[in-house]
Amino acid sequence: MMYGLDHLGAVQIARGVAKGDFSAVEVAEASLEVIEAKDGDVCAFLQVCAELALKTARETDARRAAGKNVGPLAGVPFAIKDNMHLVGTRTTCASRMLEHYESTFTATCVRRMIDAGATPMGKTNMDEFAFGSTTESSAFCKTRNPWDVERVPGGSSGGSAAAVAAGEVPLALGSDTGGSIRQPACFCGVVGMKPTYGAVSRYGVVAFGSSLDQVGPFGRSVSDVALAMNALVAGGKDPLDATSRDVETNYLAGLDDSVEGMRVGIMGSLMTHQSLSPEVMLGLKDACSVLEDQGARLVEIELPHIDSAIAAYYVIGPCEAFSNLARFDGVRFGYREPGHATLAEQTAWSRAHGFGAEAKRRQLLGAYLLASGVYDKYYYPAQQVRTLITADYQAAFDRCDAIILPCAPTTAWRFGEVSDPARMYASDLFTISSNIAGNGSISVPVGLGRDTGMPVAAQLQGPTFQDQKMLRLARALERGVHEAGLMKAAAIAPAFVGRGR
Repeated sequence: MMYGLDHLGAVQIARGVAKGDFSAVEVAEASLEVIEAKDGDVCAFLQVCAELALKTARETDARRAAGKNVGPLAGVPFAIKDNMHLVGTRTTCASRMLEHYESTFTATCVRRMIDAGATPMGKTNMDEFAFGSTTESSAFCKTRNPWDVERVPGGSSGGSAAAVAAGEVPLALGSDTGGSIRQPACFCGVVGMKPTYGAVSRYGVVAFGSSLDQVGPFGRSVSDVALAMNALVAGGKDPLDATSRDVETNYLAGLDDSVEGMRVGIMGSLMTHQSLSPEVMLGLKDACSVLEDQGARLVEIELPHIDSAIAAYYVIGPCEAFSNLARFDGVRFGYREPGHATLAEQTAWSRAHGFGAEAKRRQLLGAYLLASGVYDKYYYPAQQVRTLITADYQAAFDRCDAIILPCAPTTAWRFGEVSDPARMYASDLFTISSNIAGNGSISVPVGLGRDTGMPVAAQLQGPTFQDQKMLRLARALERGVHEAGLMKAAAIAPAFVGRGR
């Protein structure tokens, strides 16, 4: 494989292509080679777009040859979660309902990555319509964790996380409704960021929970994620997305500055929560020590209503999912059940056979919660809890610059080890509150579990629209972890090191 692409980050590739050390076509061909060699085991991709990738790469090389600006992501291969539209590809949401649906337009987030010079390599696997935490609810295949193919990669953006962890691409896009970027990033040992709600356009992203969803990047390092964020917010507010906001910042600026004196909030009750495994507790303790060694100061904070976050989320999320997925009726687009005389029968059977078990479960729950006589009992109180959690965060950030939390209570579990849906939902305890409040958060690898040998991560959460400050602390944590030898820089899952060469 050329240039050891599976060990090069986005910053290195973009710099090399801009300088002419190698061409964008060579990088794209190398990425395709790695995908061909590894994805049979990982199953990260649902669709590989070789022709589109090479066409885009040739255009980048032509711009460089003409002396034109090649963009900050020149020649960087990236993968796209399959709930984001891209002309020339299928957008299936890993569901039979959309198995043959061809995108007629391109999502703003994908377009901005391509405009920045990045090369789209294909669509990655996910839990069906983003409903899940393991990528097992996909209708098409089961993505495997590159660190141990007997374990889950997390979800719902498991395909994107696994593609980066296996060295197939240096960057990938995911969406996060309740932890769907951060949890798979944690399980797969890569960096995953959920920006502040509204920072990145959601236009062209198939919605799960419209007030919760946010697009963000996976990368091999905090620097790579910051570089991708610059592309995702370039151009400011998207007129096609009413929730989009202007974010005038350079996420790379000051990224390596000292964090001396910055305050990091900790909650003792969460750092020793009964659901945490001993190796995750140890990883968090190491992360706190690393931040102190880097000059940050730990301060005690409280989030009094965080224990109510799961209850609120699993009311708000299914209600919004029920509303958003009502459009899949077997008439306008999507799977259509043949052989039914009436429209009502066709719609009923199309939905029955087009959706998988978890998608049905969430929609049924949402339908119930929005029913007359039930709405006032559950949905309205859930929105009140949301207001309380948001206020808790605002009060906490008066005392600190960012909060450190666990990302997941355990390392990646084995397939079949967690089959109870309620237990799987409970694993989102540490990520959901950030989606409810809308603030930015990021998962940073901090080592390997002493028992499982699987990646452990810490989560940093920052105030809304202050993601740059959060990234600086994340970079300091990453730097300290590497200096302490807890995890190799730009680590690639060891089962795949050297493969595809």
